Amino acid sequence: MALRVFLVRHGESVDNVAGLYAGSRDSPLTSHGVLQAQRLGAHLAARSATIGPVNYIFASNLRRAVKTAEAIAEAQHGVQGVNRVFEVVQVPMLREKDFGSEEGMRFGTRGAQKTATSSASASAAAAAAWVETESQQSMSDRINRFVDDSFVQTAIQATVDEQPGSIAIVAHGIILNVLLRCLLTRFGPEEIPRLARPGTAPWRSEWLAAWSNTGYLELELRIPSPAGADLATPEIQLFVKSVNSVDHLQGLKKTRGGIGSAGFDEKQRTMESFFSRSTGK
Repeated sequence: MALRVFLVRHGESVDNVAGLYAGSRDSPLTSHGVLQAQRLGAHLAARSATIGPVNYIFASNLRRAVKTAEAIAEAQHGVQGVNRVFEVVQVPMLREKDFGSEEGMRFGTRGAQKTATSSASASAAAAAAWVETESQQSMSDRINRFVDDSFVQTAIQATVDEQPGSIAIVAHGIILNVLLRCLLTRFGPEEIPRLARPGTAPWRSEWLAAWSNTGYLELELRIPSPAGADLATPEIQLFVKSVNSVDHLQGLKKTRGGIGSAGFDEKQRTMESFFSRSTGK
């Protein structure tokens, strides 16, 4: 049995536009980011004839990821033959790297504040209050827990139920790279050299892929059929089908005048939702 797995980066956030390091900061989507998420949801729903419905949706519990995931779930209601509510499972283990005391700093300025804090003139209180950025090991540990506790169990359940469909995991650029490496190391090691940049050691590089806002990396997950298979330790295989797919964003332009870059006001309807609802009457 084969499933499709989509590793999705959230839509454009306010901190993305401002050029700020936003790991644990709960930066909201911009108005443009909401449109990106809606486009993605419609795109995946339109592919249901080949990938099936997105039956399982996991998301970081930061709202930029949650709102993107909810757009995917909402679009599934229009898939033919689907008559159920799709739940977004929020998973704290999928949160972005925590930048500690460097959260909210502008790109390119990391390290400068720490140097100033550790200088001889800095106060002992300021130095003691400094919070280090999250380590690679810490991120790997929590991602491995997610894979063991959620991802593998979901794959097993999909096999038992024999439900054709897909899995979407909505998170953030850095942690998605950690997740991708974890998945491929365990279930598709031959794919890692294919993704590595020329001249880099594929097993040492932190970055295997890039994600634009709402870009997705598509994996094919193959697992043995229930008959004769050991579902306690399934022989999962993963194959990369596409990287940073953004076809759904073709023709989407940001609203001028700063409106598109502003935080989305949930009390207002987007232009796309306005016209789609009007034409449906």
